[in-house]
Amino acid sequence: MGRVRLAALLLIPALMAGKATAAAAADPDAIARGAYLAAAAGCETCHTDAKHGGAPYSGGAAVGGAVTPNLTPDPATGIGKWSAADFERALRWGVAPDDSHYLPAFPFAYFNRLSDRDVADLKAFFDSLEPVSRPGLSPSGGPALVERARASAATAATPFPGPWQSDPAKDPVWNRGAYLVASIGRCGECHTPRDRFGAPDPQRFLAGTPAGSGSKKVPNITPDDASGIGKWSEDEIVTLLAEGQTPEFDFVGGSMAEVVKNTARLTEDDRRAIAVFLRSVPAKPFSGKS
Repeated sequence: MGRVRLAALLLIPALMAGKATAAAAADPDAIARGAYLAAAAGCETCHTDAKHGGAPYSGGAAVGGAVTPNLTPDPATGIGKWSAADFERALRWGVAPDDSHYLPAFPFAYFNRLSDRDVADLKAFFDSLEPVSRPGLSPSGGPALVERARASAATAATPFPGPWQSDPAKDPVWNRGAYLVASIGRCGECHTPRDRFGAPDPQRFLAGTPAGSGSKKVPNITPDDASGIGKWSEDEIVTLLAEGQTPEFDFVGGSMAEVVKNTARLTEDDRRAIAVFLRSVPAKPFSGKS
């Protein structure tokens, strides 16, 4: 009996440590922040097979020539066995734990700019979800393999700046807006023209893209009076982000309508921060170049 009591006493610190670790991992504030970021980024849109009644974030949707992976913490078919380092590498550089590369449809180049805390909060949120087993999910072959190879080459050739660094010369509202545009909002993904290598052209940041093969014209959202949003007020930008309504009382459609579903989930302060930042970027004319 004495040995049993001793063993029990020796186990208490380990059990308490385990509980402390679990409590830290399940920090409700971190989970809430991660849920907010995931909603604003539209993670559920791509990682839910809504067409077939799939559970939120459990993957299975067809996006960009591939089937989206399961983000629930199922250990066999989800990210339940992923370490914090595995999650960060996937989010920041588009590299899976097995060293394969995700397709460019996964905007890791923008998630590369996330702060360390936001990456940790996203992991806390996904780890808090109910595990969902999705054994039918598998990597796509054929054309997707070619795209994965191209993604691997592009990742190797692209300089990733890493977590966003605030500009001390700017106020907190401007910095918050710049951060959201660069990371979760990833406005440059659609609104910035690309060079011949497929990389966003920093000289034409947010200046819009012309209609191309299989794509529609994307508007200039720099404050250029003639072709951009130079005549839009801060409140009008906030209204578009919240409701999708333009100053002309029209409503955005297509992919931007889907984006508005995400920006509508932001707080009013975050939408206003984005508006403040967009009104501050250098105005550029819509050149019509590809």
